[in-house]
Amino acid sequence: MTQPPVPPPPGGYGGPPPQPANPGGPFYVSVLGQEQGPLDFNGLAQMAVAGQVKGDTPVRSGDSQQYIAAKDVPGLFSDKEWLTMVLIAWIGGSLGIDKFYKGETGLGVVKLITCGGCGFWALYDAIMIALRKQHDVDGRPYR
Repeated sequence: MTQPPVPPPPGGYGGPPPQPANPGGPFYVSVLGQEQGPLDFNGLAQMAVAGQVKGDTPVRSGDSQQYIAAKDVPGLFSDKEWLTMVLIAWIGGSLGIDKFYKGETGLGVVKLITCGGCGFWALYDAIMIALRKQHDVDGRPYR
């Protein structure tokens, strides 16, 4: 007797990981005392990637009058800290430790083999992370 086939996980085998559940309805962002919105989660995420919404920007959902920090909205920012990434890239960038920590294993191996491009690649990554031009493996900005 055979067992029924097991369905593939969300996103398929080897596909992108499942996205976190949408944490709520429309969002309103307070910028310089002016409220912007309503924004859906994708619009808010695009603003975060573009740098228009920082981790400490006040955000509220449509069903609440209480503002929270944007970094507390689930799935909006990376689970990794910006300063930690800068320090890891600066100290261990030549060995690819920053790429391994970030989740980019293939690039970590290449960076390890090339000694971070003789230091130039490591310096480039450290500067780009410090300027907030690089994001985590899922494309979310660091907290």
